[in-house]
Amino acid sequence: MIDWGRVNELKDEIGEEDFGEVAEIFLEEVDEVIARLKSNPDPTQYEQDMHFLKGSALNLGFRDLSVICGQNEQAAANGQNNQIQLEPIFTAYDQSKAEFLAQC
Repeated sequence: MIDWGRVNELKDEIGEEDFGEVAEIFLEEVDEVIARLKSNPDPTQYEQDMHFLKGSALNLGFRDLSVICGQNEQAAANGQNNQIQLEPIFTAYDQSKAEFLAQC
């Protein structure tokens, strides 16, 4: 679920002190997109939303979330918005976030 190697790499890159701030910003930004997708999903924005979520997830080591969002980004790019299921994204994010916060 979490690529702890990536998490440790990021900590090494930016320093332990700044890591907490970066993680907090990441979680806030992703929370905003997730909340919007839950309350007011816009299929015309799926490709951009999935790209943002995928990149954010990769940066912080949320491996499973990045894979799901990458698959959905590709589907949206191919005009297959009707195949995008948002619930797996929400589940992967909630589980990844809980594991991340418990370990960091």
